Amino acid sequence: MAERINGEIINCDSTAVYRGLDIGTDKVPIAERRGIPHHLVDIVDPTNGYTAAAYGRDAAAVVRDILARGRVPIVVGGTGFYFRALTRGLFPGPGKDDVLRERLNRIADRRGVDFLWRMVKRVDVPSAARIEPRDRKRLVRALEVFFQTGRPLTEHFARTVSPLGPDVTVVAIAVTLPRPALAERLARRVDAQFAAGLLDEVRGALARGVPPDARPFTGLVYRQVLDYLRGVRDLAATRALIVQENRRYARRQLIWFRKEPNLMWFAGPGESPDVQASVLSWLAEQGLLPDGGPAAHA
Repeated sequence: MAERINGEIINCDSTAVYRGLDIGTDKVPIAERRGIPHHLVDIVDPTNGYTAAAYGRDAAAVVRDILARGRVPIVVGGTGFYFRALTRGLFPGPGKDDVLRERLNRIADRRGVDFLWRMVKRVDVPSAARIEPRDRKRLVRALEVFFQTGRPLTEHFARTVSPLGPDVTVVAIAVTLPRPALAERLARRVDAQFAAGLLDEVRGALARGVPPDARPFTGLVYRQVLDYLRGVRDLAATRALIVQENRRYARRQLIWFRKEPNLMWFAGPGESPDVQASVLSWLAEQGLLPDGGPAAHA
């Protein structure tokens, strides 16, 4: 698509921002990018934090730079919270409350992180749908905001504005896959990750001093690999669990993006013979293709 419409790609995946973690994040190798610039990839050390708010600011700046050069920014990825931070903005929120956070963390230690997730679900169902049940940090923050303000995160988000500003038009496109095809692709991806050296990637990061509780290690794939290295489960069970968790995450992504406003859905491989042609045709019908449409960039 970027080749056809004079575009540049902006990463919208919360793990691809971290340097040195390439296999478990499915980064497109530089040799396979075909000269298309990819922005906001490998910008943060894994020992540092990176927030959705920071992403919204950084991505908005990249969008403006690409537009100023007469090219088309194409935001690509599946981290719904990052997408929302860019296209709809995030509220600044109350400052952290150390006493409250300590109390919530003690609850998690005593009753499990899943208990925090159930607490969030009682007060903010949309936040519970987007936050992983094991993501202690985000669960604590969601509860912290609720207890400090008396309103859920979702309500605060509804009152925010995009850092892009009113002069940038966002055209949001989503691609669907049949469930069996998606399951097959997820299984193939996990096989490819292990074949490419996923275990050595994690061992190498640990040897370089990246702590096991570093932010990218708390996410899908890396969390399960760390459990394997600790002897929690064998390799076959680890691979099967990653596939299972991938499928669960895909369902959560679908739930999240179905609630995004103004999202145009297209049938993907397995349902449509040429999804790219369908998207380009729709963009042309809406008058949204630059320089006369895709034929100008063929």
